[in-house]
Amino acid sequence: MKNLSLALAILFASWPVLRAAETPGEVLFEPHIRPILKSFCFHCHGEEETVEGKLDLRLARLMVSGGEGGPAIVPGNADKSLLLERIRSGEMPPGEKKLTPEQVNLITRWVAGGAKTARPEPEKPLEGDFTDEERAFWSVQPIRKPAVPAVQHTEQVRSPIDQFLLAVLESKDWDFSEPADRLTLVRRLSFDLHGLPPSPDTVERFVNDPAPDAVERLTDELLASPRYGERWGRHWLDVAGYADSDGYTEADPVRDYAFKYRDYVIRAFNSDKPFDQFIVEQLAGDELVTYPYENLSPDATDKLAATGFLRMAPDGTASGGVDVNAASNEVIAETIKIVSTSMLGMTVGCAQCHNHRYDPITQADYYRFRAVFEPGYNTKAWRAPGSRLISLWSADQRLTAKVLGDAEYKLSEQRGRELNAIVQEVFEREVNKLPEAQRAPARQARATSADKRTPEQQQILKETPSLNVDGGSVYLYEPARIDEFNRRWDERIAQVRSLRPAEDYVSGFTEIPGQVPPTHLFYRGEINQPKQEVTPAELSIVSLTSPVEIAIDDPQVPTTGRRLAYARNLTSGKHPLLSRVMVNRFWMHHFGKGIVATPGDFGYLGERPSHPELLDWLATRFVSDGWQLKRFHRLLLGSTAFQQRSQRRPEIDAADPDNRLLARMPVRRLEAEEIRDSMLSCSGSLSDKMYGKPAPVAVDEVGQVIVGLPTLDLAGGRINQGVSLREDEFRRSIYVQVRRSLPLGMLEPFDMATLSPNCDIRQSSTVAPQALLMMNNSLVVREAEKFADRVRKVAGDNISEQVKFAWVTAFTRPPTERELAGAIAFLTEQTEQVAAKVPADQAGKEPSPAQVALASFCQGLLSANLFLYVD
Repeated sequence: MKNLSLALAILFASWPVLRAAETPGEVLFEPHIRPILKSFCFHCHGEEETVEGKLDLRLARLMVSGGEGGPAIVPGNADKSLLLERIRSGEMPPGEKKLTPEQVNLITRWVAGGAKTARPEPEKPLEGDFTDEERAFWSVQPIRKPAVPAVQHTEQVRSPIDQFLLAVLESKDWDFSEPADRLTLVRRLSFDLHGLPPSPDTVERFVNDPAPDAVERLTDELLASPRYGERWGRHWLDVAGYADSDGYTEADPVRDYAFKYRDYVIRAFNSDKPFDQFIVEQLAGDELVTYPYENLSPDATDKLAATGFLRMAPDGTASGGVDVNAASNEVIAETIKIVSTSMLGMTVGCAQCHNHRYDPITQADYYRFRAVFEPGYNTKAWRAPGSRLISLWSADQRLTAKVLGDAEYKLSEQRGRELNAIVQEVFEREVNKLPEAQRAPARQARATSADKRTPEQQQILKETPSLNVDGGSVYLYEPARIDEFNRRWDERIAQVRSLRPAEDYVSGFTEIPGQVPPTHLFYRGEINQPKQEVTPAELSIVSLTSPVEIAIDDPQVPTTGRRLAYARNLTSGKHPLLSRVMVNRFWMHHFGKGIVATPGDFGYLGERPSHPELLDWLATRFVSDGWQLKRFHRLLLGSTAFQQRSQRRPEIDAADPDNRLLARMPVRRLEAEEIRDSMLSCSGSLSDKMYGKPAPVAVDEVGQVIVGLPTLDLAGGRINQGVSLREDEFRRSIYVQVRRSLPLGMLEPFDMATLSPNCDIRQSSTVAPQALLMMNNSLVVREAEKFADRVRKVAGDNISEQVKFAWVTAFTRPPTERELAGAIAFLTEQTEQVAAKVPADQAGKEPSPAQVALASFCQGLLSANLFLYVD
């Protein structure tokens, strides 16, 4: 019986709520019925302190014994079972969410079949005591390196990856597609690793390279470029929820120093920082730096910048009119979502108010996980965004700033004394205009503070307003003198200020030593209803295979050390989730979909891995190779699977419409940032400037969010007219400011990353606004014109050469004879049509009809599927 139970546990561990196609032969409580009841019923009937109707549905025998209304089920007789009667009538569960017909049918079959269990049930349900099925769920099992399978088509094997994929394909009498041609491969590799089209020189060298290791050498070349970190840094910034603003309210305050985290990420990818170190620094970089954070080395600054990961969640605590208590707790909740979906592939946030409805995560687990991070947030001593900044001044800079501050203060005092002397001089001049008898009383009246003046003194000053001269009004008496005074002193003070070191901060995540706030479980997630205190811990279900001790306050470090202990366990190589989640993400960015198609959810509601053995092989290989991502890229990109054609085969498509078995390379549409960056690259506008403050975004006169400065103030007055950002306007999209309230108009229709709070997977839609944008957007039109100018400079006025150069630049490959003829015909006809519409008095002026036609042609290329998609 014990062996049977274990077999059933493993067999059904991946079935939370069975779909119609997955209906089992024999229906048992633990693998089939319990997940349904857990999702819909346990909250009221078992988990709360007060059990509704005294009916506990967590065990089959408790259903038989029943509650206040009698037995909930009658084994062997579904029609007499009260539970099914309530479910079928729609009375239960309450609310809009109801069981599906398939789920109702499954419960009916179970009851009719005798309400069988997979094993003897415990005496009573225990909080946090998971079932065998939950313990056996695939993603929480220890990662073990499987044997590489043998295959028949050994000639198609370039990598062990191919053997895992081929083994499945061959079981269906399939194999890989033909190898992709060189032009396809060079474009595929360039976009995968750089997010940009390949340069003509790169294309020519690769296409004409006869060496068998040409792909490997091109891969190395692309990985060595700084463009690599910009591309792959963007992927990580998605899951981190990176933004240059706080969000939460319409005010959406700007985060002036968030870019330091973005730059850290790009540098980390370019330097091939081991991914375990990358993770530890983001979770606990501050706990690796000596406190207090002064005279920081570049390495220490990097570690503090890394913790910006924990500052990416929307944060309304700096906005007026906000309940800071509620907003600060929301920051923690959103951060937990970011951490759990990006690193654990688990939707931990679902357990904030009650036990997770699907995954084995209790509400206590959620708050124990929260306790790992609580000391850095501390809602009882909340630090607003501005007070979290860490100064990057060195000791010398601090001293310089102090000396200059003192000097500025002394200058301000001297300025004040000189101004007071001028005021007094003017006052005396005005007093002397009075009769002599009134002069002494007037001087006395002015010398007396306003709240102590007698009625007579008040009357004197009222009748002679010229005596009320002060620092603010003295300009009315001596305009030229005061202008000269202000100019002279402003210059002196400005000179001192100019010597002051520039302000420089990093917005990191830190704890205040000695402050260790308690973490309480909140009743139903209500922040004003705290219950028992909890201590920091890993999720219980994960601790079964990856136990970790997290001290409440580690005496070995100035901070609590909680995050550092957690991060080190997470990256130990023994954690069942992290390496699986990471390699699945990397795979997704190369093959379009992850081996697990839901990269942020490795739980019961997530997809099951298409190739579970391959996933574990990759996870163990990644760890054993030192967590080196560039080495992992080489492994994937060197495979036959990656280098095959994307050509469809109808017989395989019919059986595998989503291409989950990878019998061909999937076609993918460029991401939003790739489209903008590639457009700038084709036109020759793209800047290669790296790092630093982001290029700002603003709303233009027609309401579009553009890269630029605002042109209108709140009152509608024109500001910043004609002010150019110069090079910054044409930087890569990763360097464009990410305002939660102002998504860039060029990117938004193309499924840019959502920030609520992060984006674990981007969608790829095809909708009308995309085509309309490519037809009408001012950036597209402008860059098409620049593209046309570039084409003319290279190809001259020869239409055939213009088409060839533009085609290769946009699509990587030359046009076919048919495409060339069609393009020439289009340009010829378009030029004639434009010329026919030019007024006689405009003839011969720029732009010429040929230029207009060429710009229209270039815009067509930038809007074509050959430009927007990668084979």
